[in-house]
Amino acid sequence: MRYIRFESVGGASGDMLLSALVSIGADLKSINRTVRACLPEPVSITDEPATSHGLHGIRVSVHLSHAHQEHHWPDAGHHPAAHHHAPHRTLKDVAALLNASKLDAGTRKLALAVFTRLAEVEGRIHGRPSNRVHFHEIGASDSIADIVGCCLALKQLDVAGVSVGPLPAGTGVIHCAHGVMPNPAPATVELLAGLSVVQTDEPFELVTPTGAALLAAWRETLATPPAALRVLRSGFGFGRKDLKGRPNVIRATLLESDSTNAPQMSTSDAENLMVLECNLDDCNPQWIGDLIPRLLAAGALDAWAMPATMKKGRPGLVLSALAPAAEKAAITDLIFAATTTFGVRSYSVTRDVLDRRFETVKTPFGPVRVKIGSRQGRDQVRTPEFEDCVRCARAHTVAPRQVAEAAMRRIPHASGKISRKRKR
Repeated sequence: MRYIRFESVGGASGDMLLSALVSIGADLKSINRTVRACLPEPVSITDEPATSHGLHGIRVSVHLSHAHQEHHWPDAGHHPAAHHHAPHRTLKDVAALLNASKLDAGTRKLALAVFTRLAEVEGRIHGRPSNRVHFHEIGASDSIADIVGCCLALKQLDVAGVSVGPLPAGTGVIHCAHGVMPNPAPATVELLAGLSVVQTDEPFELVTPTGAALLAAWRETLATPPAALRVLRSGFGFGRKDLKGRPNVIRATLLESDSTNAPQMSTSDAENLMVLECNLDDCNPQWIGDLIPRLLAAGALDAWAMPATMKKGRPGLVLSALAPAAEKAAITDLIFAATTTFGVRSYSVTRDVLDRRFETVKTPFGPVRVKIGSRQGRDQVRTPEFEDCVRCARAHTVAPRQVAEAAMRRIPHASGKISRKRKR
């Protein structure tokens, strides 16, 4: 069984927790697709490498279209600005959104437990039943995306339970939808009941209600980790505010039970997927070049086209897409709409995949994320992220290859040492 230990020096918020979970292997692209399908407002989640005080990790951000900008407590140390007509959803409204979504039952139940915990606490503070509480910041789409995204990440990582180290508390006051409040906010204090807190001199909101609700609900709903655990990997999730004297990070450590008799679940277990494909000999190949990225955006895990010789010696293409069974209808509709085919065939396949995680390495051109694939605890593949290499290359007027090679030289290997070029 797998567990996560959260330890914070900078605080805890929804996007910081999601950042930490992505840094230890959660698949943000898959989370992004699922979250977008849950919400009526356009939303997207992006990540970028981050560094502070010598620590390297991931910073995740939730973005709304300009027409749907909403007020939200995005991360520790960030005071909210004026909001623009954010929907004041109730617990019933949020439950309706989640129940109408395609979330798996376990993730839906966990996300609802977080919102229920929030409603109960807000109800006690404001003296009203939990079903009559109107969420303000927490009801905004970006906060819902944080909560659902974090619960999806736990599901992806196959986490059975979490533990939480002491959390830092800020000083002063904060400004929210209810006015000026002491720091931490009353809801946050209620949610942190039973957790250890360390007072700091940081004049910012370090633990947000969203972060506190996630940690509190996870501790109450999921299993308590056993004492004997084996470390698999760890990573840092970053907030956006620069704190006075500490890095704005939370660390997530993925662990597994040390019992040799316990069944070990892994993302390396075979996945059940489908291949959807068709033959094309009368289709403009430029349309296929446009279609492949659209298939990926629609939920395909991979998409490709291969040259083939068709009947009567005509040159053509075989268009293929690999996708979860739940995406079959959407992928098939897209292929019919974009090509001249009269039929799309499908068949079930299984796929074995490596466990995946990201580590950020420091290069002369800037920080670069490296995707690392492992199997049975041993690293097998290390690949610098292409987008990071391009970004750094453009900033320093070099080729992406040079950045990638520099990143590969800085990747920690199994021995824990860093590979360097040998001087001749």
